[in-house]
Amino acid sequence: MTRMLASVNSLEEAQLVYQAGADIIDLKQPAEGALGALPLEDVAQIRAWCAGKVPVSATVGDLPMQPQLIGAAVQAMAATGVDYIKIGFFPGGDWRGVVQKLAELTQKHYALIAVLFADTQPDPAFVLTLHQAGFKGVMLDTMDKSRGSLTQVMQATEIERFVDAAKSHNMLCGLAGSLRLNDISALLRYQPDYLGFRGALCLQHTRTASVDPEAVARIKQALKTRIAIETA
Repeated sequence: MTRMLASVNSLEEAQLVYQAGADIIDLKQPAEGALGALPLEDVAQIRAWCAGKVPVSATVGDLPMQPQLIGAAVQAMAATGVDYIKIGFFPGGDWRGVVQKLAELTQKHYALIAVLFADTQPDPAFVLTLHQAGFKGVMLDTMDKSRGSLTQVMQATEIERFVDAAKSHNMLCGLAGSLRLNDISALLRYQPDYLGFRGALCLQHTRTASVDPEAVARIKQALKTRIAIETA
C-alpha cells in the first residue's frame, strides 16, 4: 500500500504531520534547495521525538557529487539515528565514485535512499547500479520546483519504467516533486511505496511556508480515499 511521506523542517511541523497521519516524516530545509539539509542537532531532536512512533528520513543537502564529501555527510547524518538517509544525485561530478563510496556504508547497514531528479532525465538503468551498491531505495523528485509537479515534468511511461525498475530489484520506491492533490490518482496506479509531499502541505502551497494542518489532513484523506477505490 502506498504511504504518505511528509517533509518538515522543525519539531513542531513533525508533530503536526504525525498527528494528521503521515506514515514517514522526512526532514529537510526547503529554503536551502531541492534537498536542503537541516542542522544535525535539529535532526537528532526530531528523531528522538519520533522514535517508536513513525520512521524518519533526512536529506544530506544539495551537495556536489564528490565521494568524500557525500560519504562524510552521510556518516554524520547516520549518527543522528534517522531510519533512512536521502542522497540527491545532482548533475555533474563523480557519480561512480559516490556510488562506490556509499557502497562501503551500505555494508555497515546504513539505509540509503538515492534521489534522482525527473527534470534531468534519469536513466532507469541506473537503478540496477544503486541496487548492486546496496541502496535501500530510490526516489524520483524534481530539482527545479518552478517547472511544476512530477507529472508535468516526466511522461507517464517514464515514471512507470522507473517504478518498475525499483520494484524489480525489491527496492523501496518513492515519487515526489511538487505533488498536489490532483497528482495522487495518476501516481497511485504505479503502486509506489510512498508519495512525498511538501508544498501541498503548506500555507498557500508554498514549500518554504509553514505546514498547514488542514492541508495535511486533505492530502492524507485523499490518499486513503483513492487507495480504497483502487483496492475495492
